[in-house]
Amino acid sequence: MSWKKYFTPVSAGNETSGTYSPINGASAVTKPGPARSNYSSFLPDVYTGTPNRVERYGQYNTMDLDSEVNAALDILAEFCTQKQKQNGTHFTFDYKKQATNSEVQILGQYLQQWYKINNFEKRMFRLVRNVFKYGDGFFLRDPETKKLYHVDPAKVNRIIVNESEGKTPEQYIVKDVQFNFRDLVATKPHQTNGNITGGGSGYYEGGVRGMVGNYPNQAGSRFTIEDGEVAIAGEHMFHLSLSEGLDNNYPFGNSLLESIFKVYKQKELLEDAIIIYRVQRAPERRVFYVDVGNMPSHMAMAFVERVKNEIHQRRIPTQTGGGTNMMDATYNPLSINEDYFFPQTAEGRGSKVETLPGGQNLGEIDDLRFFTNKLFRGLRIPSSYLPTGPEDGSQSVSDGRVGTALIQEWRFNQYCKRLQRMIAEKLDQEFKMFMRWRGINVDNSLFDLNFNEPQNFSRNRQAELDNTRINAFANLEATPYLSKRFLLQRFLGLSEEEMRENEELWKEENGTDAVLGSDAGLRSVGVTPAGIDADLE
Repeated sequence: MSWKKYFTPVSAGNETSGTYSPINGASAVTKPGPARSNYSSFLPDVYTGTPNRVERYGQYNTMDLDSEVNAALDILAEFCTQKQKQNGTHFTFDYKKQATNSEVQILGQYLQQWYKINNFEKRMFRLVRNVFKYGDGFFLRDPETKKLYHVDPAKVNRIIVNESEGKTPEQYIVKDVQFNFRDLVATKPHQTNGNITGGGSGYYEGGVRGMVGNYPNQAGSRFTIEDGEVAIAGEHMFHLSLSEGLDNNYPFGNSLLESIFKVYKQKELLEDAIIIYRVQRAPERRVFYVDVGNMPSHMAMAFVERVKNEIHQRRIPTQTGGGTNMMDATYNPLSINEDYFFPQTAEGRGSKVETLPGGQNLGEIDDLRFFTNKLFRGLRIPSSYLPTGPEDGSQSVSDGRVGTALIQEWRFNQYCKRLQRMIAEKLDQEFKMFMRWRGINVDNSLFDLNFNEPQNFSRNRQAELDNTRINAFANLEATPYLSKRFLLQRFLGLSEEEMRENEELWKEENGTDAVLGSDAGLRSVGVTPAGIDADLE
């Protein structure tokens, strides 16, 4: 496909072939412009992500072993995958137009089918959590059943992108493809013994295990397919990514753990330092002062060694002494429950034992708590969800409705919504594709498939707001010079449509005969449409 389909050469300056670019300057008439440089090639481009992308996946797995990071990822995934009681799924429909009852019923029915086929009841939490952890989620779509088989991100070596079609991924190069149809997994685990069958050496004659014949290698090209790799068409791959296309990792995503990697390493080093200090310095030591009198130096050291051996040995009856009374000696480590006896002269001379105190301030871990809180702030986790204080077990649970906790939870709620939007767009497209495959002709602009609200924060906020408005309305309702219509609009926040709906519902509850006179309207529910003079009558 030629680049001229999208870009027309423009004659500029002294160059009529279109190779001149105003960006390069008027003097550089021989340099090609960005259109010709980027899109004149008939070959697609190959994207591999950052040079250490696969190594970073291993580091993310190591970070996931940390209890704080593991709990933080669980909280993010749990809040982003809340289930709806009405349909029992993690999704809800956001209708852009008025939908009929049949359309609503059909959409709900096929949502349940799609949800059950892919086993989202069991997989959705781990699916979203892995996307947050790695920044990417790859799935191989079965063309016949539309089931999504998970692909390990570390197994995706590169992506071939068509530059002339707006960087559309055309092929995904995946290695170690091995389907697990029960658990809907498309790649084999990292650790295998390599002996799946006993077929002998002939089983390995191909370039890939189990392949018949030799695999044709093509050396010296970026499009070379190595042993164990398979090129999968982009239309059969489902890719979830935490990337808007504005970063250098496109088409791969950015992990949420990338921003806290430095803090995690600092916390890890500090934890190791604290453990080493406590093991080495925390125990108390004993200092033995042995009186050697006026002995020469060589005799003094021998005497000290003899006293040391006597202290470190315990006399016990021997088991090999036969019928005679014999004693044997065995090693006896120093114990705090033992007493030591040393003779002293009349002048007070003699040996003594003193205790050398261990490390001090072992209970102060404010520096470790600082880096732990910094790690949580990097993941936007409110402090009330993962408290790090020493008295956390005795503190009451805060629902985060007032004060600073309200602000933290609101920010965390907005952060979860932003993460949901980045994932829900692809899931919405996948569900609409499933509907078309099922033969359901529904307008795509009718609805959007979204995740449920991260938590009941909005309901708590609305409840607090309604309570405040009701109290304000109740205090001003008896004021004679304020119209009730004004109070409903100003302090209860009711619009004209809501007041008309309230009037109709009031009529239905009290019967049609409850309409008072010909001036039925808001006056029938205690509100006059006239001015303040009518209320003062």
